Amino acid sequence: MSYMNKIIIKGAREHNLKNIDLEIPRDKLVVITGVSGSGKSTLAFDTIYAEGQRRYVESLSAYARQFMEQMEKPDVESIEGLSPAISIEQKTTSKNPRSTVGTVTEVYDFLRLLFARVGKPHCYQCGKEITAQTIQQMVDRVMGLPQDTRVIILSPIVRGRKGEYRKELDQLRRDGYTRVKVDGRLRDLSEAIILDKRKRHYIDVVVDRLVIREGITGRLAESLEVATRLSGGIAKVVVVSPHPFPLQCFTQRESSPRKPLIDSIRGKGGGGLSEELLFNERLACIECGISYPELTPAFFSFNSPQGACPDCNGLGSKLYFDPELVIPDKGLSLKEGAVAPWEERSAVYFHQMLDALSRHYGFDLSTPFKDLPESIQEMLLYGSGDDEIEFYYEKDGLRHYYKRPFEGVLKNLERRYQETDSEDVIEELVQHMNSQPCPGCGGSRLRKECLYVRIAGKSIYDVTMMSIKEAQRFFETLRPGKAEREIAKRILKEIEERLGFLVNVGLDYLTLDRPATTLSGGEGQRIRLATQIGSSLVGVLYILDEPSIGLHLRDNKRLLAALKRLRDMGNTVLVVEHDLETMLSADYVIDMGPGAGVNGGRIVASGTPADIIQSPESITGKYLSGALVIPVPDKRRRPDKRYLVIKGAMANNLKGITVKIPIGLITCITGVSGSGKSTLIIDTLYKALAQRFYGSRERAGEVGEILGLEFIDKVIDIDQSPIGRTPRSNPATYTGLFTPIRELFSQLPEARMRGYGPGRFSFNVKGGRCEACQGDGVIKVEMHFLPDFYVTCEVCGGKRYNRETLDIRYKGKNIADVLDMTVSQALGFMENIPPVKEKLRILSEVGLGYIRLGQSATTLSGGEAQRVRLAKELSKRATGRTLYILDEPTTGLHFADIQKLLDVLRRLADAGNTIVIIEHNMDVVKVADYIIDLGPEGGVEGGEVVATGTPEDVAEVDGSYTGQFLKRFLVTGGVGFRV
Repeated sequence: MSYMNKIIIKGAREHNLKNIDLEIPRDKLVVITGVSGSGKSTLAFDTIYAEGQRRYVESLSAYARQFMEQMEKPDVESIEGLSPAISIEQKTTSKNPRSTVGTVTEVYDFLRLLFARVGKPHCYQCGKEITAQTIQQMVDRVMGLPQDTRVIILSPIVRGRKGEYRKELDQLRRDGYTRVKVDGRLRDLSEAIILDKRKRHYIDVVVDRLVIREGITGRLAESLEVATRLSGGIAKVVVVSPHPFPLQCFTQRESSPRKPLIDSIRGKGGGGLSEELLFNERLACIECGISYPELTPAFFSFNSPQGACPDCNGLGSKLYFDPELVIPDKGLSLKEGAVAPWEERSAVYFHQMLDALSRHYGFDLSTPFKDLPESIQEMLLYGSGDDEIEFYYEKDGLRHYYKRPFEGVLKNLERRYQETDSEDVIEELVQHMNSQPCPGCGGSRLRKECLYVRIAGKSIYDVTMMSIKEAQRFFETLRPGKAEREIAKRILKEIEERLGFLVNVGLDYLTLDRPATTLSGGEGQRIRLATQIGSSLVGVLYILDEPSIGLHLRDNKRLLAALKRLRDMGNTVLVVEHDLETMLSADYVIDMGPGAGVNGGRIVASGTPADIIQSPESITGKYLSGALVIPVPDKRRRPDKRYLVIKGAMANNLKGITVKIPIGLITCITGVSGSGKSTLIIDTLYKALAQRFYGSRERAGEVGEILGLEFIDKVIDIDQSPIGRTPRSNPATYTGLFTPIRELFSQLPEARMRGYGPGRFSFNVKGGRCEACQGDGVIKVEMHFLPDFYVTCEVCGGKRYNRETLDIRYKGKNIADVLDMTVSQALGFMENIPPVKEKLRILSEVGLGYIRLGQSATTLSGGEAQRVRLAKELSKRATGRTLYILDEPTTGLHFADIQKLLDVLRRLADAGNTIVIIEHNMDVVKVADYIIDLGPEGGVEGGEVVATGTPEDVAEVDGSYTGQFLKRFLVTGGVGFRV
């Protein structure tokens, strides 16, 4: 490789990297693989990408750098030939509730422009298309007002724009105008008008004031012409209701100040504004008199005041107190606390109120809520209306009575929510709230005028509700008129290209109005990938973290085609990946290992996929060649008559399906991306069971009923969320391992002699920790516009504890030495301590023998965090009746690690537990006892049960995409598919 065709890395030592030297070819699709914890992400993200970002930041001025997040230089001697780097990682695209698939991909920006330029506005009252308004039509509309109606002609010259507008106001003075309405307030032009240039302003020029009567048509037309000329086609006519001041105030052109005029505009003087007519030379309904503002892209934005629904401010939903969350258990009586938010409060006020209600209406507080008459339930929730109840309160041993209607539980909660300033009260009340589509806009987020601008009969909201596949078909078949075609040609090209990119990465089932917060990590990553393809950059280094996550094998080829397209445009694509097909399709593969953690960090093999297969040291190569496979089990567990039955599941795209999950088996939920797997298992089943077993108030997806709950006694969702969000969290503290370790040290003779308890050995509390660094081990030094610098604490030397605590030793090791051990090292060191040994053994069995006990939780990958969580659950005393739910547990796992995970899951099932796995990985699917395949497609075309049964049964179903791929793996164990 010549110098210009490669990235040369020398002396990389970040985290567990062992001073490696490496050459990566440029303008190629390169895959970095290896066992979990071998250093793949450290090399790709913490070294190569971090150095690329650092160099970019260093190129900026010192002034600019102080406003940016600073990056520390990675531990590497040199990197040569490094291109500008873009990272596309597994993280939620946005936490902003206003972000949607359309806004994130910029498709919505072009939609707004398209509707603003070629959309046909319709009247929201009569539904007729709005045509252009001439001055004559404006005059006819105003003259249609009753005789002697007073009107003021205004010209809106500034509408919601920032600036001081000194020149414009000076020009108005020179032109002879005397008054303007600034931000709703009438101002005289003879006075100095100073505006804040950082705020948006609205300025209307007072052009004329008239009284409607015969003979003023000419003057009215002239005034409207002046108003439209000043504002670029818009005139505003303020219709003033009758005032007790002379009509002479409205018989002259605007030339001198008069208080009645000022009061009329401000709404004072005994009257006010009865109506404001907005005219535009282009947009108005002649019959209804409804005028639209100028159609601009901002008019169709739910993030702009011009387009956002005024009821929900563009969010599309509103919070409300959900009766299901306010009274979560209808089997409880009012005395037992059926009204959850009232029961949480210690005051007796609410109990006295309920007692008064029971006396008035004659019902028993001990009756379960569900057994109360429906009228009583309605009264409790929504109030007594005009019916007054005699309430009482007790003070100083006396009972005081008063009468008033009962407002109802829901209204009481709403009032308290609106009136309180206490964050604690708000946090308490929000637990009983749910969201519903905004009644004003129906969830569209836009004001009603926006929804009546249409193209081919569709509003912009209609288009965003389409799936990406449907939207692509809509625009392909769109046939605008000749004039519109020329205007829309470039806009349509941009929209169609972006939709095509999203289809190419397997996201055709998403809708454009789907909130970005609901996307999975894999979906968010592929959206960013599609956006980058659309940017058409050249000479860039793209670094991706397992883009195949959440992707069915059917869609994997489209993803690979997208990655190859990025490469063919002249970019280097570096992918951290375990997917077999991606590795075989790569131009160059870097296999890291040989083990994990301290046993990894080296380059085992590098070269083409064929070179990796021929390398005797590469475990990956053995799996690629088929020398090693995850075997198909000789015997599968068979369902007995016990099932967990989900009947009538209707959430999201589920079509009222009924699903039977066998008890005591390993069941895989499969299907193409977007077919409804997570909706069925996480949103419906898990949330419903969490309500049943743990009193969760999180609302479950719509379902008829769930049967078979008598066969399980708890449910555990083992996902990939972080086990802690601070550096103080670590595997030892999360799994409970740290507690017996601290107890062990506190029982040592030296510790007992000094009176040290277990708390002495915690770095989170005062006593045993080093107070100079407060148990962090490092001290942060702020460097202004340079990156913050962390220095090892001089007092404790990074040990986190004070000298006295570190004097206590077990087998020659102090508490800091133990926390610095890997799981494997600690397992041998503490083999004689049963409670510690058992937890360490389970961590090792799930493939985490390489992580350190005190390793910061923030440095663990999603897959590692999931396995730590699994180890914690496995260490608990099992009842054999637990339902374990795992969502794509193979994320971040090498073939060898998947084998370890499957061994653990088999042990759980052998003990009688039920395992439900949402998975696309065929090595996991083929070893399952039972499969439930959803589809047939994603989005609105999914949500149905395609096939059920053993893997062999599903492989014979022609309509199952999972079955088509599964057949190859069952026949050859995957070997034939690999080569």
